[in-house]
Amino acid sequence: MSRRHRAEKREILPDAKFGDIVVAKFMNNLMRDGKKSAAEGIVYGAFDRISERTSKNPIDVFHEAMGNVSPAIEVRSRRVGGATYQVPVEVRTERRQALAIRWLITAARARSEPTMVDRLSGELVDAANNRGNAVKKREDTHKMAEANRAFSHYRW
Repeated sequence: MSRRHRAEKREILPDAKFGDIVVAKFMNNLMRDGKKSAAEGIVYGAFDRISERTSKNPIDVFHEAMGNVSPAIEVRSRRVGGATYQVPVEVRTERRQALAIRWLITAARARSEPTMVDRLSGELVDAANNRGNAVKKREDTHKMAEANRAFSHYRW
């Protein structure tokens, strides 16, 4: 990694249908091999499926799921005198959002429904209801941080 300066943040344009930057980031993360229109079709299809299944607005369900999945605290490795400690630290908002997006997509891809639209809509609804693998991942992260609370004085 370069010690000179941090990489500049890229400006992300909001998505076409809802004008939401977080949805655009989610689509960009879901995209494979530069096929953005396929990613858009999956996300918008999942939102349509959510609005059919529930009576709620799909954007509200999406943001609720993001809030339920995003971690508040995580562990980072810190080397002190030949020993490596797992030190619990608070998560910055940008990283919190990035982790939530990554965990939701990974959990959706691991599901067993036939199409990605079904998998993603199911995972988003589950995450909004505090269930599912993405929420479990957040809980595991919090448990790990709680278990290593004794090393919090090594925080930097």
